[in-house]
Amino acid sequence: MTDIREEVKGLQIGFKIRRLRQERRMTLQNLSEATGLSKPLLSQVENEQVIPPLATLLRIAKALKVGLHTFFQEEGSIEKCILVRAGEGGQQDVHSSRSRRSSPYEYQSLGYGKKQRSLEPFLIQFEVQPWRDDLLVSHEGEEFLYILQGQVEFHYGDEIMTVGPGDSLYYDSNEPHGYVAVGDVPARAVAVIYSQD
Repeated sequence: MTDIREEVKGLQIGFKIRRLRQERRMTLQNLSEATGLSKPLLSQVENEQVIPPLATLLRIAKALKVGLHTFFQEEGSIEKCILVRAGEGGQQDVHSSRSRRSSPYEYQSLGYGKKQRSLEPFLIQFEVQPWRDDLLVSHEGEEFLYILQGQVEFHYGDEIMTVGPGDSLYYDSNEPHGYVAVGDVPARAVAVIYSQD
């Protein structure tokens, strides 16, 4: 299996964040205040030492006033239609959601290369692990999750639901939410995130 960190380096998310921040004449402190994220964490993200989860990227995108897609597209891409063949999507855009602790999921953009999009489609693999409350995230927008295989324990506010193949969830992502795979094998799902720019 290809090393995830090497694939992330190819996408240069940290470089893009730093460039956008500097273009807006923002300091790390300004970005920290706008996102609610710590300066050390933002510095680690910009220096490619930490692979940010989707919720963190969304907060950074909002603060920089760009779409989440900005971090998953090639420079200068103007494609109106993007085809991602099976097995091709992971060439540059597979990311781990956590770096210091065991990650609950890995995600791969299915809209990589398409500029000016309002929807962010991802293929997600959830790892089997015990639930931790620090896996809860919240951000503006809505999400749709369709389970392809395995079982996922979905936490939404005070509710806990177990979903399996063919099940789907559509929810307001302002509410704290999170998920882990349960059972013997990892789970896979297609997720679509919508956020108003």
